[in-house]
Amino acid sequence: MTDQLSPAERFAASKARRGFPRVDAFRARQKFDLDLFQLTACTALERGNSVLVAAPTGAGKTIVAEFAVFLAMQQPRAKVFYTAPMKALSNQKFQEFVAEYGASEVGLLTGDTNINSGARIVVMTTEVLRNMLYADSDLLRDLSFVIMDEVHYLADRFRGAVWEEVIIHLPQPVRLVSLSATVSNAEEFGDWLQAVRGETDVIVSEERPVPLDQHILMRTKLIDLFDSSGLAATNRVNPELVQMARHGGRAISSRQSQDVGRRHTRGGRPDDTRMNRPAVIDLLESRNLLPAIFFIFSRVGCDQAVAQVLRAGVRLTEQWERDEIRSIVEERCRTLLDEDLAVLGYWEWLEGLERGVAAHHAGMLPAFKEVVEELYRRKLVRVVFATETLALGINMPARTVVLEKLEKFNGEARVPITPGEYTQLTGRAGRRGIDVEGHSVIQWQDALDPQAVASLASRRTYPLNSSFRPTYNMAVNLIEQFGRARTREVLESSFAQFQADRAVVDLARKVRSQRESLDGYAEAMTCHLGDFAEYSGIRRELTDLERKGDSRAELQSRSEREKRQHQLTSLRKRLRQHPCHSCNDREAHARWAERWWRLKKQTDDLTRQIRARTGAVARVFDRVTDVLMILGYLERDDSGTVNLAAGGRILKRIYGERDLLIAECLRKNLWNELDPAALAAMAAALIYEPRRDEGQVSEHYLPKGAFRPALENTTTLWATLDDLERDNKLAGSNPLSSGLSLAMNRWAQGASLDSVLRDTDLAAGDFVRLTKQTIDLLDQLSMVADAPVGPRARKALELIRRGIVAYSSV
Repeated sequence: MTDQLSPAERFAASKARRGFPRVDAFRARQKFDLDLFQLTACTALERGNSVLVAAPTGAGKTIVAEFAVFLAMQQPRAKVFYTAPMKALSNQKFQEFVAEYGASEVGLLTGDTNINSGARIVVMTTEVLRNMLYADSDLLRDLSFVIMDEVHYLADRFRGAVWEEVIIHLPQPVRLVSLSATVSNAEEFGDWLQAVRGETDVIVSEERPVPLDQHILMRTKLIDLFDSSGLAATNRVNPELVQMARHGGRAISSRQSQDVGRRHTRGGRPDDTRMNRPAVIDLLESRNLLPAIFFIFSRVGCDQAVAQVLRAGVRLTEQWERDEIRSIVEERCRTLLDEDLAVLGYWEWLEGLERGVAAHHAGMLPAFKEVVEELYRRKLVRVVFATETLALGINMPARTVVLEKLEKFNGEARVPITPGEYTQLTGRAGRRGIDVEGHSVIQWQDALDPQAVASLASRRTYPLNSSFRPTYNMAVNLIEQFGRARTREVLESSFAQFQADRAVVDLARKVRSQRESLDGYAEAMTCHLGDFAEYSGIRRELTDLERKGDSRAELQSRSEREKRQHQLTSLRKRLRQHPCHSCNDREAHARWAERWWRLKKQTDDLTRQIRARTGAVARVFDRVTDVLMILGYLERDDSGTVNLAAGGRILKRIYGERDLLIAECLRKNLWNELDPAALAAMAAALIYEPRRDEGQVSEHYLPKGAFRPALENTTTLWATLDDLERDNKLAGSNPLSSGLSLAMNRWAQGASLDSVLRDTDLAAGDFVRLTKQTIDLLDQLSMVADAPVGPRARKALELIRRGIVAYSSV
C-alpha cells in the first residue's frame, strides 16, 4: 500500500520517478502538489502501463484520469474516452474538460445527447462505449486511453456486466485507467485486469486526504466515537460513550462531551430526548460544522425533513445570498412552463433554497438536482437532506455528514448499512483545501451498541463482486465476431469466472497459447505425401499397444494374446500402407508429431480441467445460445458452425433487459397497428418496473384502440419465451407492467404534466427518468425496425421529448 511507505521507501520512490518529464509538466499545472498515490499512478501511465487506482471518495483519483487525458493530448491524433456510470457525472466531466481544453476538443455521448462525437476527448456513459465496441465504430480509431470512472459499478446487478464487456473487448493496445472506491479485494480485481489487459499497476490508498473525526450525537451531547486521549489503542471505543449507553444516554462525566444545552432545542423539546432536525442544524452551525449533508434513506423522508426545518424557521443565508440564489434559479429554470411550476413544487423548493436548505434525491426533476448541486458548491446552500445516491460520484463534499439511522430499506426489509456503505457516505465529509478535518455525526438510538458502531466505522470491507451474466444481445454480438467456441473462451476470461475460480483465467490463456503452438507443430510435421497426423496417430496406437501388452503378458489368457496379436498385425499393416511411411523426412516429421501429441494431451487435460471447474458463465452462455438456436436467431451451416440468422442481425442492435422479447415482437409484427402514441405506451410497458405493492393495471386504465390487443399478444409471447427459458434452465424474466402506459400515451398526445403525474402517482424526477428510458428504447426501434414500426418509433420519440423531459440535460 503506497500510503504506508517508510521514509527510505519514499525516497526510493521519489528517485524512481525521475525521468518522467510529462509527469513533471503535469504537476507544474496543478494547484496542489500530487499525493504519493497520484504520482505513482501517473508514472505508471507514462511508463506505458494501465492502472487500477482504488482510493477513498474525495482523495483525488480523477487527477490520474486528467493525466491520462494530458498524455493523450501530447500526441498528434491520440484519443481518450472518459466513461462514467451516470449521465450527471458525464455532464460534469464534459464541462470540466471543455473549460480545460476548449469545446472543439471535447465531445459528449450519453444516449440522448450527441455533441462533437469525433472529438479527441469524448465523455460518455459506459453503455455507449459497449455499443461502439460491438458495432466496431469508426470512432474507436486512434483510441489511446479509456478511463473507467467508478469502476466498482461492475458490482451493480442491473448494469455491472457492461463494465466487464468493455474491459474484455477493448482493443489490446488501448490502455485502461480504472478508478474505484476503496475496495477490500482491489488486488484480486487488479490480477484479473492484468490477465485480460496486460501490464496493469494496482495503486491502493486508504488515506483520506482530509482526516475524519467521528462523533455520536447522544440526546443533546456530541461525543467522540473513539477514545481521543492518546493513551489507548487505535479505534478503541470512547469509554464515556460506553458508560452513557449503559445509563440511557445520560452523562456521568462531561469531560469529553460537548453539552449543547437547552438553547439548541428549537421547538421546545426537553434536552434528554433525541434532538429534532432544526436543533441539530443549530448545533452544527454553532460548532462551525456546516455545510452538512444529512443522509436519509427515503425520498419522502428528505422532502419531509426540508419541510420540517422550514416550519421551524431555520434560515442559514444573508440577504445578498438570497438574491444570488434567486438569480441563479431563475436563470436555470427560465424555460420551464409557468403551468408546470406548481406541480413541480417550484415555489416551496425555491423557498428552501433561499433559506440555504434543500433535498437531493432521484425523485426530483434533474434540473432541480443540478441547481442544488451548483448552489451547494457555491456555498449558498448549507444543508442538504439526501438519499445515498448522492454518495456516488457527484462532487458535493461537506464539512459534516449526519447519519440519522444506521439501517435502510433494501426493497424487502430494513437492513443495517454495510461498512462499505458507511465509508462511501462519510467519504463526503471534509473538503480538500478548505477543511482540516471532516466530521461524521451518528444520531444515537437506544438499540445501538457502541462497539458495533465503532466496528462499522473502522472496517474497510467493501468487496467488489462481479454481476456479469451472458445476455441474448451479448451472445449474438460475440458469436458474430468470434464464433461460438471462441466466445466461450472469452467468457471464461470474465471477472465473474475469475472470481468463481481464479485459475480458469490462467488456464484459458494457457490453452489459447498452446493451441497456437499446436498450429505451429502441425505445420512443421506436414508431409507432402499424406496426412502425417493420421500416420503418427497409428504409430502412437501401435506403441501403446505394444507397451501395454508387454507389461501384462503373463496375466493374459490365450484368447487375449491372440486378439492383441491380431490388432498389432493390423496396425503394422496400416502403418506400412500409409503414404507417409515412405517419406524420406519421416523421422523428422515424427519428432514434430511427437511434440504435437504431447502438447495436445496437455491441452486436452487443461481443457478438461476448465470444464470440470465451475464454468458457470460458459454454461449459461450455452443455454442462451440453445434458446437462440431453437428460435432461429442462430443457425448451423453445413460444416456445423454456428452463425447468425437474419433475426440475429436485428437482435444484436437491441440493448436492454427485454432484448429477445423485443426482437420477437418485431419479427412477428405484433406492433404494426400501433400509432406513435400507442407505440410510446408499449415501449413504456417494456421498460417499467412496478413497485412491489403495485398490482395489475385494470384494462380501464390502458390506452384504447390497437394498444390493448397488442399488449395482450406481447404478454402471451412473453409467457411463451419465459417457459422456453425455464425449460433451458435460465432464470426467465418478470412479466410486463403497463402501469406507465396510459400516462406515456397521454404525454405523447400532449397532455399536461399535472394530469400525467396524477395518472402515474410518480415524482417528476421518476417520470423524466422513465421517459428517457422509453426514448432510448424508441430510438433503438427507429433504427432496427422496418416500416411501419421504425418511422413511428421516431415520431413517438419526438412526441414525448417535450416539456420537462426535453429540458432535462441528464
